[in-house]
Amino acid sequence: MNNRSTSSTVRFLNPFTLPGYPGEMPAGEYEVIVEEELLQGLSFAAYRRTATYLTVRGKGRHAGRTELRAVFGNDLKDALTRDQALIKASNQSDAALPPQEDFK
Repeated sequence: MNNRSTSSTVRFLNPFTLPGYPGEMPAGEYEVIVEEELLQGLSFAAYRRTATYLTVRGKGRHAGRTELRAVFGNDLKDALTRDQALIKASNQSDAALPPQEDFK
């Protein structure tokens, strides 16, 4: 089978969690690696996703280490959706506040 890997970068503006991993991940940019395999027997090229990995860079005493964490694509998409919802909620709550008045 022919395999291919693609990578992209995602950005979280807030700390986030992923199922299967304890604790929060810090906000920041993360590389996502998707591995796919070519489907055989078709008259056109088509690929099936076989794995998705989130690249996590070590901090503190683990600086310099890189870990590939296997994740489900839907879990990653859900985490990004939650991050965007937090950003939107924060922007709306700031806009909803009345202007400050001086009550001296």
